[in-house]
Amino acid sequence: MSTDTHGRVTGRDPDDDPLLVVARFEGRNRLRMTAVLAVLFSLFGLLYVWVGPQMIDAGFSELLDAMPPVVTELFGFESLESIEGLLASEFYTLGWIVGLGGYLAYTAAGTVAGDLRDERMDTVLSGPVPRRSVLLGKFLAVLVPIAALNVVVPVVLYVASLTIGESLSVVDLAIVHAFSIPYLLFWSAGGILLGVVVRRGRAAGRVALGLLFFSWLFESVISTTEYDWLGGLSPVRYFDPPGILVDSTYDVAGAGLLLAGAIVALGLGQYWFRRRDL
Repeated sequence: MSTDTHGRVTGRDPDDDPLLVVARFEGRNRLRMTAVLAVLFSLFGLLYVWVGPQMIDAGFSELLDAMPPVVTELFGFESLESIEGLLASEFYTLGWIVGLGGYLAYTAAGTVAGDLRDERMDTVLSGPVPRRSVLLGKFLAVLVPIAALNVVVPVVLYVASLTIGESLSVVDLAIVHAFSIPYLLFWSAGGILLGVVVRRGRAAGRVALGLLFFSWLFESVISTTEYDWLGGLSPVRYFDPPGILVDSTYDVAGAGLLLAGAIVALGLGQYWFRRRDL
């Protein structure tokens, strides 16, 4: 409850909202790792910006013709003739699609399943905390690394590109990070759903990580066959860094599908969480 200047009760203090309490607590727990990830991803991106001109001058683009189609699809190789092409291939494919997406899916699943396994969830729910606030709070906490990395990393990459005279497109760089948010939210929500269903700590995280890795491999392999349409079953299909950075094509519908998928996964997690006994 909060009071006015005369000591009268005016209503509930917004800071006491269970959802915000859970979100702040979980968010603070992610601050240290978020800082570490921001540094690691920035250094990883700087490596590509620094060696990019040398790779372009060395004619590495000729390697694309010799690569099997499945390898080209796997790593997103569309062009090795520009900084954008180099970043879009390994940095954003391995870094964002597999690396960051996998981290968020793994930790989201682990933080829910771990609390269930160790009975910490019983302690939380023994107080006046609605079940929906617990899962929503944990989901909101993943916005800490998502927001931080999608602000810090593009700024670092753009400034670094200016220092070597290879200015990246501000618009395309901003859009690739904006479009990565629905993708990352999808795997975060999927991780929370798996945490509720599996309920076995690290096992839930490994399942979430395995599903992401399988989705990446499946979409890459199936795209080189006559069954390309099946790749639409993979969330990876709907986040295309090479298409944005190299061709300036934006899949708005794909981003919408990922957001819808995140909402559905989170809703299913909430439903399962309310229905099951701890």
